[in-house]
Amino acid sequence: MPIAPADLTLGLLAGGRATRLGGRDKAWLRRDGEFQVLRLAQAFAPCAGRTLVSANRDLPRYARHGLRAVVDRSPDLGPLGGVDALAAAAATPWLLTLPVDALAVGPWLLDALAAAQAGQGAYAVDDDGVQPLFALWPLAPLRAALAPALAQRRLAVRGLQAALGMAAARLPGLRLGNLNTPADLAAAGIDADPMA
Repeated sequence: MPIAPADLTLGLLAGGRATRLGGRDKAWLRRDGEFQVLRLAQAFAPCAGRTLVSANRDLPRYARHGLRAVVDRSPDLGPLGGVDALAAAAATPWLLTLPVDALAVGPWLLDALAAAQAGQGAYAVDDDGVQPLFALWPLAPLRAALAPALAQRRLAVRGLQAALGMAAARLPGLRLGNLNTPADLAAAGIDADPMA
C-alpha cells in the first residue's frame, strides 16, 4: 500500500546522550562531507511531507538548518520518549521513524515497510535482527497505545509494536547500520569534526 508524501511525517531519532561516541552528537557527524541528519532528511524529502527531529539538545542548530526539533515530553524514557515526542508533533496519518545514525537506508525502505504492513504499521528486520526504530507507525493507534505504555513505564519499543500488531518487514541480505563505536565511524567514512 503506497503512502502519499502528504500523509507521512519523517521522524529522525536524535535524542540520545551520545555516550557511546565520547559525547559526539550522531546527528552532526559528517559523512562524505554532509551532516548525517541532513543526509537523511534530504534522502527522504521526496516521500515525506514533513520532517521532525527528536532531539534534547542544540535545538537552535537544527533550526539553522531548516529542521524542526522536538524534545522528549518526559525525561529518561529512552528511544520510546523520542517516538512519543514525534507522535505528539506529527500531523499526518503515518510516521516513519529512523535512527539518526542510520547508514544504508533510502526511500526504498519506506516502500518495503509499506508493503509489509496491512494498516497496522511495520518494523524492519535485517540480517542483524529486529530493528524496531526503523518503523512505519499508524499515528492514531500509536498515540493511543503510547499513553498507557509510558504511564506504566513499559518502555520497550518492540513491546509497543507487538501490542499494535505491527508487521515485520524482512530485508534479507541487508544491514541497515548504525554508528556506535569509533570503528563504525571509520568504516562509514565519518569525518571526526562534528562542528556545523
